[in-house]
Amino acid sequence: MRVLIIEDEPQAAARLTSLVQELQPSWSIVATLDSVKRSVAWLKQNACDLILMDIQLADGLSFEVFDQVEVKTPVIFTTAYNEYALKAFKVNSIDYLLKPIDKDELVMALKKYSSLTGKLPVQDKMMESIGLAMQMLTKKYKERFVIKVGEHLKSIEVGEILFFFSLEKTTFAQTADGRKHILDFTLDQLDGLLDPDRFFRINRKYMVSVHAIKDMITYTNSRLKLILKTSDDDDVIVARERVQDFKNWLDR
Repeated sequence: MRVLIIEDEPQAAARLTSLVQELQPSWSIVATLDSVKRSVAWLKQNACDLILMDIQLADGLSFEVFDQVEVKTPVIFTTAYNEYALKAFKVNSIDYLLKPIDKDELVMALKKYSSLTGKLPVQDKMMESIGLAMQMLTKKYKERFVIKVGEHLKSIEVGEILFFFSLEKTTFAQTADGRKHILDFTLDQLDGLLDPDRFFRINRKYMVSVHAIKDMITYTNSRLKLILKTSDDDDVIVARERVQDFKNWLDR
């Protein structure tokens, strides 16, 4: 079995290589590539049975590879992207792995690949997945909100908003000047409207931008407590199940 690794982070590429060789000693790593350009050139001249592909490469998104060369090989994506942006992608893809790569998750992904090998739907599902992922990554996220101020309407840019929060079934956007604006959206709706690179849903009540964070404090039960700019709420807690994703979101 010939495996191609497309990954621009040397440590991540080395870990993937090591894990594949450990889990599947009979498989061979035919190449490790770090860019869209090199991947396109390689795929035009060579073949493989499986590709482990990072989404963001040194010279662009790896999905650009599929615009330049026909790829019929099944793909397992590796990514540091927020899982919300890939929900639809996960349903139809062979699999994707969130960084840092977990050994057990790679085991499951390789098992899934083995179970699909030789079945015609694999290639179709892979191309479907690529299309869905490209739609998600090229999606035009909301840039402004129209709010009511007295008898007037006002437009505020998303960049002016530090965080969103829910209080008594009402959603507010708090701007850098400390003002709170009522929105006609729930936080669940905002999850799909806002760029996940800019805002993170830390719990059921809050969605924050990195610019809103004044301080972070370790808290009980492996949670984090946030001190937000312009906020008088001293109980802004990152839910325990969200802490690792939150740290990954910050560490980009």
